[in-house]
Amino acid sequence: MDGRKIDEYRPAGIKQIDLVLKANDDRFNSSEELMNATIVNRHGDLIKIADVASLEYGEGMPQIKHLERKRTITLQVTPPADLALQDAINIIENDIIGGLKQAGQLQGLDISIGGNADKLLETGRSLQWNLLLALLITYLLMAALFENFIYPFIILFTVPLAAAGGFIGLLAVNTFVAPQGFDILAMLGFIILIGTVVNNAILIVHQSLNNVRYHGLVGKQAITDAVRTRIRPIFMSATTSILAMTPLVIATGSGSELYRGLGSILLGGLALSTVFTLFVIPALLIFVIGFEKSRTGENR
Repeated sequence: MDGRKIDEYRPAGIKQIDLVLKANDDRFNSSEELMNATIVNRHGDLIKIADVASLEYGEGMPQIKHLERKRTITLQVTPPADLALQDAINIIENDIIGGLKQAGQLQGLDISIGGNADKLLETGRSLQWNLLLALLITYLLMAALFENFIYPFIILFTVPLAAAGGFIGLLAVNTFVAPQGFDILAMLGFIILIGTVVNNAILIVHQSLNNVRYHGLVGKQAITDAVRTRIRPIFMSATTSILAMTPLVIATGSGSELYRGLGSILLGGLALSTVFTLFVIPALLIFVIGFEKSRTGENR
């Protein structure tokens, strides 16, 4: 019914044109009308196509795909808008494919997940290594600045606190604001937190070391004075950051779901780590700051 390509026409300077032989659409609008068309047999008699052919309807694949000489079938699944892609992958792998394998219905078949699902898994693995790399770079940078390998380790204790706050923030947004999945941008928020939440701990540790080295304070007294003098700038910077990210979290307009997860993790992680940093960092620092010596004599 769509005609047949019989030749190609290639005029000079013009794109190739396929020559297709096709019947007039006014004469044959359906396969049944084509069966009533007349043809001439080898004896010169006019007969209908229906006299020598039959018409049957069936179902078949429009095309057969192969991958490495194996036939392949692609099933495209589009999850609903309220279902995260990672949750859809878990349902397909565990419930559907896992159930079919247990029933023995997938013998001799190789199944792989591709498309956006495959990209999501690949990106997730890449972000895991990026997270470890960010921790390592942050630790080495602080070790070089403090000229010590113990103080940066104490400062990095704020990262688990920030991670806990990030999950709490994501859960709170998912419960009270709008459904929010744990997507790629949300994962990126934990990497951003590493370079953000350590700032408050750096202020306390740095001021404590200055109190010991240059102001004649020792031990608990040096840490207490550092917390007292640095608590105001810590809360000022944390408050401005939290207020600036709040519209990113509570907004429910079009496209807000793209950055709501990122904002909720940053807001929750920064808020929780700011509060607990004032207790955890001084408590850990008091065990090692006793080994620090005054440098006022060296300056003289």
